[in-house]
Amino acid sequence: MEQTITAHQLLQPSDKVLVALSGGADSVALLLLLRRLCYKVEALHCNFHLRGEESDRDENFVRDLCREQSVTLFVRDFDTLAYAKEQHVSVEMAARDLRYDWFEQMRQERQASCIAVAHHQQDQAETLLLHLLRGSGLRGLAGMHYRRDLIIRPLLDVSREDLVLFLQENGQTWVEDSTNREREALRNRIRLDILPLLREVNPQAVAHLAQTARHVQQALPYYEKGLAAEHGSSWDGWTVGHGSWQEGTSADAEVTIPLEAAILHERIRGCGFTQSQERDILQARTGALVTSSTHRLLRDRHAFVLQAKDVERPLPEVIMEVCPRWDVRTMQKGKAYFDNRLVAHPLTVRPVRTGDRMVPFGMKGSRLVSDILTDLRLNLFQKERQQLVTDAQGRILCLPGLRSSNLCPVTEATEEVLVIYEST
Repeated sequence: MEQTITAHQLLQPSDKVLVALSGGADSVALLLLLRRLCYKVEALHCNFHLRGEESDRDENFVRDLCREQSVTLFVRDFDTLAYAKEQHVSVEMAARDLRYDWFEQMRQERQASCIAVAHHQQDQAETLLLHLLRGSGLRGLAGMHYRRDLIIRPLLDVSREDLVLFLQENGQTWVEDSTNREREALRNRIRLDILPLLREVNPQAVAHLAQTARHVQQALPYYEKGLAAEHGSSWDGWTVGHGSWQEGTSADAEVTIPLEAAILHERIRGCGFTQSQERDILQARTGALVTSSTHRLLRDRHAFVLQAKDVERPLPEVIMEVCPRWDVRTMQKGKAYFDNRLVAHPLTVRPVRTGDRMVPFGMKGSRLVSDILTDLRLNLFQKERQQLVTDAQGRILCLPGLRSSNLCPVTEATEEVLVIYEST
């Protein structure tokens, strides 16, 4: 463990570290080893009240252990089931969220450098297999990292067998979580059924799986550097296209690249899309919309456009200016011009509605605004943000920035010109 701490710069000699202490063999060994290496150690224990008397047994064991070791201990009780119901998440996810939120709160209060958790070599092998079975991308195959933000894993290179042997040689007891023997959870089935079979094939299977995760971790910086060189260092707000990447707020910024499943996965990871949705996205037709709990992904003609649901997107301001006829020497693209004397004021700016019709400039008959926007190749997200300007009679004067109607045209007799456009 000392070699891992040094190699990955997990701790400095003067650091205070908080240990996530469940009472199981792994966390007990972690606490004792950190103390043996003379780090300033305090312990954190969560009682999730999910296993009845067993949960209280674990808490009492941890209290006794810390008293014997003269280690400061902090205990937090959680109503995990109520939180899971309130947040509409699984009990496992609820416990994880509650645990790590409290850990960070305590780290700040205790002015600690980091939180140490007791994941070891077998946990790493289980994680790699779990991600592999779920069709993970490259980052998933990297498994757990030695450091993730302010969470450190000093035991990641240590086998479970060595930890148990260390405790036995030092006469140290621990408690067992009975749920670890239940096969409902996939991770438990991997631990209880799959890993023993792999060990029959290769006694070093666990160590080799963990080594594979290390190799992938070491390759990740080069992989990310290649992606950054090809597509830019910042991916926030960018979207993936069949043949191009496109920025979600602009229709202009495009970089032509081949679309591959791995690249798509990298672009939308963390956006809540499932593996099956990623496959659907790759095969989707123009106009298809796929949603997750946090994002919407639209298949446009030449790109997929990704949009976060909780981001506020103010609409562009519509500017209306009146100027003398002689000030308007040329008609500028993106601006609509009208004879102000003929316009029925007041004017109204509003979103496009289903069934809206207008007579485009240069035409005699009216057209559905939705058809006009389609002809202009606007995608669904752009259509949702499109505004129009109507006169006092409800007639559509223009689609600011896009199209003008044939109402109130500017002529040689015009004295005042009304100019309508969107702010940039």
